[in-house]
Amino acid sequence: MILTDTHTHLYYQQDDIKRAELIQRCIDNDITRLFLPNVDAESVAQVFGLANEYPGMCYPMLGMHPCSVKEGWEQELAIIRDSKQNNTIYAIGEIGIDLYWDKTTLAIQVEAFIQQINWAKSLKLPIVIHCREAFDEVFEVLEQEKDDDLHGIFHCFTGNAKQGQQAIDLGFYLGIGGVVTYKNGGLDKILPQFDLSHIVLETDSPYLSPVPHRGKPNESSYLIYVAQKVAEIYQTDIQTVANITTANSKQIFGV
Repeated sequence: MILTDTHTHLYYQQDDIKRAELIQRCIDNDITRLFLPNVDAESVAQVFGLANEYPGMCYPMLGMHPCSVKEGWEQELAIIRDSKQNNTIYAIGEIGIDLYWDKTTLAIQVEAFIQQINWAKSLKLPIVIHCREAFDEVFEVLEQEKDDDLHGIFHCFTGNAKQGQQAIDLGFYLGIGGVVTYKNGGLDKILPQFDLSHIVLETDSPYLSPVPHRGKPNESSYLIYVAQKVAEIYQTDIQTVANITTANSKQIFGV
């Protein structure tokens, strides 16, 4: 069995011993594919460092998180883009719009989002979307930019059934993480309306820990709890969930 965590910030752990322990716990739970989203210029070296430390297990992405889009963002995005150079990346992300923390930056968030979508298209890469309290704004951009090259993942999808279908129709997979295990998360009622062929799994570690670790730091090895809950929702076994969602991740990332 191979489980794929399509979204983890495992590189935030800078203690070599603790990081190795996190990786080992992943291996112990058959989670052997980890995709690492970048968030700002400072985290570029951390992402590539972990990917180089565990080739064939950790895969880097590059992008500018919408919460990092502030005054002077163009210069920071240029640094992120330049850091690709001879490095292989597998997606542009995480990118998008976040109106939870700061609504005043919407205009520049949209501008940065569009620039990075076009960067992804030029590289023939998927995008990984961060969308928080901004579904209407994100969909407006995606409808404007849609073409055969636009595809990817709606990271940490917590929308309703209509929004889920709209994302799928636009060529996106739904990234399902720890929220699916929450009693009032609502995903248990929405997911059965979509085939598993539209789903990928993620942790967003160290955030959004699944039950039974809710409220504590998350880690990629906890993806096992997400997979178990998804299997329960779809009335199947965890092996089937692993097979389908990992195949979906290979379709998205090309690896």
